[in-house]
Amino acid sequence: MQEKLAIEDLYSLEQYSKIRESFRHEILAHKLKRNLAVGNHVRLLFEDRKTIQYQIQEMLRVENIFEQQGIQDELDTYNPLIPDGNNWKVTMLIEYPEPEQRQKALSLLVGIENLVWVKIGDADKVFATADEDLERSTSDKTSSVHFLRFELTSAQAKNLDKSVPITIGIDHNNYHHQTDICKTTKESIIKDLDQT
Repeated sequence: MQEKLAIEDLYSLEQYSKIRESFRHEILAHKLKRNLAVGNHVRLLFEDRKTIQYQIQEMLRVENIFEQQGIQDELDTYNPLIPDGNNWKVTMLIEYPEPEQRQKALSLLVGIENLVWVKIGDADKVFATADEDLERSTSDKTSSVHFLRFELTSAQAKNLDKSVPITIGIDHNNYHHQTDICKTTKESIIKDLDQT
């Protein structure tokens, strides 16, 4: 299980400016292992403590936040995206390069966030719980970014190993795709689970 981040886990703005380039390269390499394309227009990023620390450090830098309450506010916003031991937390990005094409697609993909699933071995599909912090869709269009949680049983989490096939899919009428998770990604995301 990954601990939530606290103020003392973060770099100060001055420290971060010194190590930002090397830290960024480290995180980009780490994210590459945790990135998954489902079809041509949906990308899933499995979040963990490292990816969330990077997100917070970048927010603090961009917003020039250095006061304790402001830092704590960012921690309170992003800490819920760190896995809790029996789940995966995922940022879902719907990607279309052209703005007009994207607008049309988002209107055709209403509800897609509730139709993303993971299947472990022969078990039933586990559908994601989407956007627990706030609603990101309207009846007219969905958002291009969603936050998903795949909640596993404690037995699934504890007994999962890299030999078990894991498939992720989307069952939306206008976007029906699935893909097997590769060994590298599987190894990385299994570490998010409490296996003790």
